[in-house]
Amino acid sequence: MDMFDTMFSQSGHLNEQIARHVFEIIPEGGPVLAIIDREGNCWPSDSERFTSLHIDETFLNDLRSKIDDGDEPIVTQLGEHSVVAVQLCTERTNCGYVLMVLCDQSPESTMKNVDLIEMVFGQVSLTAKLIEKNNLLYELQMKNSTSYAPGEVTLN
Repeated sequence: MDMFDTMFSQSGHLNEQIARHVFEIIPEGGPVLAIIDREGNCWPSDSERFTSLHIDETFLNDLRSKIDDGDEPIVTQLGEHSVVAVQLCTERTNCGYVLMVLCDQSPESTMKNVDLIEMVFGQVSLTAKLIEKNNLLYELQMKNSTSYAPGEVTLN
């Protein structure tokens, strides 16, 4: 992976912004969230905890292919932890996937709370859409402000 790919790609920049806004509200000791783009780049909410889960590329590729096949949300187990994953899209950008790891949770307790988990994913999706709209409005504003030279007067 080229380190500049995510820096200059639209989805990489958007994913980084989403992560910054969403991850700041996750309580300490709460679930571990990760945003994973289509190329496999990952933004975890807690890097240390995410690394300690030993989630390998094969496991992530399996989740991504199931989501791409239309199964959503994916609920599975990884050792003693429940993992739930969904696709993350806006109107213009396929950002990739959102993964939630519920440490030391059984499949039964995860399924009892699946509505709450889906609500959290909905909030992440809403955040992504609002950030994208804000970015588009900012770009439009910059284009409009640079289209008029200083001192130029427009007549209607």
